[in-house]
Amino acid sequence: MALHLGDKVPHFSGIDTNGNLFESNEVIGKKPVVIYFYPKDNTRVCTEQACSFRDQYEDFKALGAEVIGISGDTLKSHVAFANEFNLPFILLSDFDKKIRMAFGVPNDYFGLIPGRATYVADKNGIIQLIFDSTSGKIHIDKALEILKTM
Repeated sequence: MALHLGDKVPHFSGIDTNGNLFESNEVIGKKPVVIYFYPKDNTRVCTEQACSFRDQYEDFKALGAEVIGISGDTLKSHVAFANEFNLPFILLSDFDKKIRMAFGVPNDYFGLIPGRATYVADKNGIIQLIFDSTSGKIHIDKALEILKTM
């Protein structure tokens, strides 16, 4: 079942690029958060999107927000991806697709590729934006735009 505007972000956990267990309640409900789902590390659009979040990460931090990137890639893949592109934000491995399913992120291209979607939640963990587009860079602008109104 897909999440909608006004829903509370569900609790989730995953392994981060430091090999630590990340529990969403460490961040959700304490500060604004941008959670973005992407298909795969090291693909052209996903790399552009991650690098755009990286390049504007200080803007997100200035607005008090944390950025979390999630894909089904392995921890090893995430570590290499984060190191190669100097990604300063949290990347979580969702190899079993439990987080993706909890959010109800649809697949793209006739169900063949995991979908690309961004969720922005306020400091209470309430979803204020859901943006679903195959274009990676637009997600950053949409997320910053809504964060500035919160």
